[in-house]
Amino acid sequence: MDTGSVLSFTSKSKAPPVWEFMDNLHNLTEKLRQARETSWKHCGKTLTVYLPGMFSLDGLSGAYPAISITGSDCALQCDHCCGTTLQPMISAMEPSILLEKSLDLAKKGSQGILISGGCDRAGRLPWEGFLPAIAEIRKSTDLYISIHCGLLDGETAFGLKDAGVDQALLDVIGDNETFQGIYHVEFGVSRISETMKALSKAELPMVPHVVCGLHYGEIRGEKNALEMISRYPVEQLVIVSLMAIPGTPFGKLKGPSAEEIGEIIAQARWMMPRLRMSLGCARRRGDTQTELLAIDGGINRMALPSEEALDRAREYGLEIRYQRTCCSVSRDTTKEDW
Repeated sequence: MDTGSVLSFTSKSKAPPVWEFMDNLHNLTEKLRQARETSWKHCGKTLTVYLPGMFSLDGLSGAYPAISITGSDCALQCDHCCGTTLQPMISAMEPSILLEKSLDLAKKGSQGILISGGCDRAGRLPWEGFLPAIAEIRKSTDLYISIHCGLLDGETAFGLKDAGVDQALLDVIGDNETFQGIYHVEFGVSRISETMKALSKAELPMVPHVVCGLHYGEIRGEKNALEMISRYPVEQLVIVSLMAIPGTPFGKLKGPSAEEIGEIIAQARWMMPRLRMSLGCARRRGDTQTELLAIDGGINRMALPSEEALDRAREYGLEIRYQRTCCSVSRDTTKEDW
C-alpha cells in the first residue's frame, strides 16, 4: 500500500476528512430518520405548503399581505436586514391608514394580514397607538391577524391579545454576542425570554422563528434558542436561515450549509416532539438541498417549496396540502392545489 495515500491511516490516527464527512452524513441521516418518524407519529404524514402574501408563483399571489406600521423606518438597522424587508410591505404608519388598508384587503379576498414594522432602539414596535385599529379590524373582518411583535412587556402583550391578535411571531436568538452585535442592542437575550413569558401569560399564541446562521453565517446560539423555546407552551416553530441580502453587511456571506440546518431541524424535533415545524420563506433561494433534508427530517410545513421537495414528499407518501398564507398561520384554509 502507498503510505502516502489519503486513505492510509492506523486505528489510532485521526480519520481523514473524507471519512469524517461520511461519518457525519451517516449520523445526520439517522437523526433525520428518527426526527421524521417522530414527526409522523405526532403530527401525521402531511406536508402543508404555503405561498405567503409578498410572493407570487406562476402569476398567483399569496393572500396574506404584510403591512408595516413604521413604513421603511427601523432604528436598529440589523446587519442582516437594514430595513430592506420592510420596503415591499404595505406602509400604514397611522392607525387610521392601517384600518383603511386592512378593510380594503378584506374586501379584495385576503385571508389575513401580517402586521410588522421596524423597531426602536429598545427593540420595540409602537403597538399602543395601533391597538384600537387592530380591535376594529378584528370586529369588522374575518382576517386572521399575525404580528411581528418585537420585544414586549406584559401590559402590551395583554393589550394585543385583547385587541384580537391571533398570533405573535418572534425571532428567538440564543447568544448574547449575536444579539448585541447584529441587532445593535445593549441588552441580552434575556429580553427575548421576558417577551416569551409575557406572551405566555397573556395566552397570546407565539410562533418563534430561529434564524440558522445568524452569527455571521455560522451556527452559534441556535440550540440554546431551541432550549429557550422549549420552556413555553409553543405549538409551532419556524426554521429559517440567513439570507445574503444585497446592500447589507451580510450581502456576501455564504450562510449555513443544508446539513447544518438539517441538524437544527432534527434537534428541534428531539426536544419538542409534538411541535408543528415549518421551513419558512426567509431562506436562501434555490437551496433545494435544505428543502430535501427538511422533508427527510419530517418538517410539517414549508413555504415556497421546489418541485424537488414536493417530489421527495410524494416519495414518502405524504399528503400535500396547499395554502396561500404565511406558514405560521394556524387557521386551516388548505386546498388540494394552489
